[in-house]
Amino acid sequence: MKRRDLLKNGAITSVLLAAAIAHGTAAAASQTTPLVINAAILEVTGPTPRCQSGFGGTITGQGDSPQLGRVVLIATDCITQVGTSFNFSDGKLIIMNAGGDQIFANYSGQFVPTGNGPEFVFSGATFQITGGTGRYAKASGGGSLQGGENIATGVGTMKASGTISYKDKDKSYGERD
Repeated sequence: MKRRDLLKNGAITSVLLAAAIAHGTAAAASQTTPLVINAAILEVTGPTPRCQSGFGGTITGQGDSPQLGRVVLIATDCITQVGTSFNFSDGKLIIMNAGGDQIFANYSGQFVPTGNGPEFVFSGATFQITGGTGRYAKASGGGSLQGGENIATGVGTMKASGTISYKDKDKSYGERD
């Protein structure tokens, strides 16, 4: 091979190597972080055809998260009475931050009476993150749900505690917090 051809091939290799490095640093790094959300909620219950029990709830709420900032949420679930408790299943939850990015999750658990009239608390309640939009488009993770509700008024509180993994589009490979 002539020297001119070697230089030409070397230049092409250098350009390809630089492009590969640039592509790698532009790609999003994956991160896993704790997730905590504290919210005030309101649940409205009633007939729900999608539920095997024929009964379900729609929950709206707003709150704060150290990781997400101010959030709003909406959820639906199916409710089945079991003795003095209520199972909630097939729950679908959407959490939206102030920037409009959304986290999607499934949830389930049980409401058990506190012995204080219509006051019930969550028991064995969990959530599983299934995706989202924006920076949370391929999010995963999950954790536990705590809180309670006055089943006569629907007013309650919810605390979600767990982890979330997502591609952080604001960071490149090799960067650290």
